[in-house]
Amino acid sequence: MNLYYDLHIHSCLSPCGDNDMTPYNLVNMAKIMGLDLIALTDHNTCGNCRAAMEVGQEAGITVVPGMELCTAEEVHNVCLFPEIDAAERFWRFVQTRLPPIKNKVKIFGNQYYMDARDTVLGDEEILLNTGAFISETELRPLVAEYGGFCWPAHIDRSSYSLISQLGVIDESFGFTVAEIYDRTKTDGLKEKFPVLNEMLILHNSDAHYLENIKEPLDVIDLPENTPAALITALKAL
Repeated sequence: MNLYYDLHIHSCLSPCGDNDMTPYNLVNMAKIMGLDLIALTDHNTCGNCRAAMEVGQEAGITVVPGMELCTAEEVHNVCLFPEIDAAERFWRFVQTRLPPIKNKVKIFGNQYYMDARDTVLGDEEILLNTGAFISETELRPLVAEYGGFCWPAHIDRSSYSLISQLGVIDESFGFTVAEIYDRTKTDGLKEKFPVLNEMLILHNSDAHYLENIKEPLDVIDLPENTPAALITALKAL
């Protein structure tokens, strides 16, 4: 089945995520937009995924548990998992690799944990948008150990992307999927980095505000609309 997707969305747990990006709000906004499949990918945490998945179950939209992990090279990567327990196990590992830098709310904003009814459960004290002590070459096999799949996020951006930080994307990284934020740059990037012609290119919103959640423009073909089916299909590429 062809499913409209947005596989890179932030909640109010991300330090740069708007406080209106609650689990309930973001899932239901995605439903209003006509999406079938979304992923919650907060910076270096899966802390609001369980709540968003519960909202998704009620709303009739599939929510994939995930994370946007920032590696030691300050490259952002989308990491998705077939089920919430695996995502939370990976999150617990990532917590051991984050620098103990306290969040400065006046600068970065709150980092709210919420339940499915948008009740605030807590405010994360450790700043979540720092680079974890995990290298870019270490990440892909590490995520696979937890049953997940990852790809480099927004490779077309001038910061926090694989190309901006390391200058290249080629076969040595082992990625089979890449994310391009600005779809108009796709052809130029494929010409400059031929490996992209062999990869699945995804276009996601990286939404930090409700109004940024993408319209139903892109589809992915899956046998069923579940996180596990998505991960299985991506691994088969």
